[in-house]
Amino acid sequence: MNDRELLADLFKAAVAAADPKEGIRRHLPVPGRSGRTVVVGAGKGAAQMAAALEDLWDGPLPGVVVTRYGYGCATRIVEILEAAHPVPDAAGLVASRRLFDAISGLTEDDLVIALICGGGSALLPAPPAGLTLADEVALNEELLASGAPISAMNVVRKHLSTIKGGRLAAATSARVVSLIVSDIPGDNPAFVASGPTVPDATTRQDALDIVVQYGLRLPERMLAHLQSPAADAPHPHDAVFSRNEHHVIASAAVSLEAAAEVARRHGIHAHILSDSIEGEAQDVARVHAAIAREICDRNRPFQRPAILLSGGETTVTLDGRGGRGGRNGEFALSLALSIDGYPVVALAADTDGIDGSEANAGAFADGNSVRRLRARDLDARLVLAGHDSFIAFEAIDDLFVTGPTGTNVNDFRAILVR
Repeated sequence: MNDRELLADLFKAAVAAADPKEGIRRHLPVPGRSGRTVVVGAGKGAAQMAAALEDLWDGPLPGVVVTRYGYGCATRIVEILEAAHPVPDAAGLVASRRLFDAISGLTEDDLVIALICGGGSALLPAPPAGLTLADEVALNEELLASGAPISAMNVVRKHLSTIKGGRLAAATSARVVSLIVSDIPGDNPAFVASGPTVPDATTRQDALDIVVQYGLRLPERMLAHLQSPAADAPHPHDAVFSRNEHHVIASAAVSLEAAAEVARRHGIHAHILSDSIEGEAQDVARVHAAIAREICDRNRPFQRPAILLSGGETTVTLDGRGGRGGRNGEFALSLALSIDGYPVVALAADTDGIDGSEANAGAFADGNSVRRLRARDLDARLVLAGHDSFIAFEAIDDLFVTGPTGTNVNDFRAILVR
């Protein structure tokens, strides 16, 4: 097995550990003695979660979930809708309404099982009165280009929505049990998909502070909404949530441990740096590269051979220079520049199988990447400055392509130092 095959196996182990079926099995809710059970959900792995729930559930299970275009799968009863990600579209607007329709008229005797995972924020546009889908699209584009961490993005999103911030759960009298695959650093369930069924205590003032902190250019009508009581989200202590439950059934921490175990079976010590790293992808890559070079040069802080593992969600601030590539490609290209000439091989990929808006999960990088790019008349520094990592790794055939994985616990990074 070569080094890249080993890193790919680590990625596969991480994804397998995030298989929603086992997590759902462990947290399968008990239905009431009377009443109906209805399923709702959203996220890039929501269809696979619905299929897994159907396999485990004994009895009728109507419902509807929304996932990204191309991420659906076969289900027996639960209806699968598809919409746009990472920027919302009209299909997502329809899907939001369908989720509200699915829980309409339920009583305290009924049960709602909410299947929530990463990507749900974009898949569930539901602008408040006075705002439009176009406004929500513009908001998402502004957030994605801002460099703000996902937790900050979701604070803003949930105060400019009628479904996020616990509002979906607040719309029913039924008991709501949320089963959540976390793609959020720190695994705060209220931040996954901006918490349609799990409220949190952030306020509209918090959202306004984030707008200022990251220089978000929002139109006056959005700012006016954030300054009004209409933006207030339900508080976690609201009585409407008193019977509800939520369970994080898969997370980056578990996935990284699974990858580390595979490395150990191959006789290589794996070191988990963190499962919740945030920051600019280029900067995070330089820090990882510094550790890798220290291992190469001085055999510290870890002895060779070693594998460095990390998760979380980095960001890319576009500054008006929108190129082709996602945050993991950006990480890999920045890393390649910082390990040029070193005996290091790395893989950076998104566990949902899609990095940004292209069809790859991420990319491989090594100590020869920069040289090979130069042979293709590509200057790695200029390409990185233009955020065109996809073009770079496509040119040297180092894209990592998996297709949709059916789960999402965010970024996976593995760096092998021989």
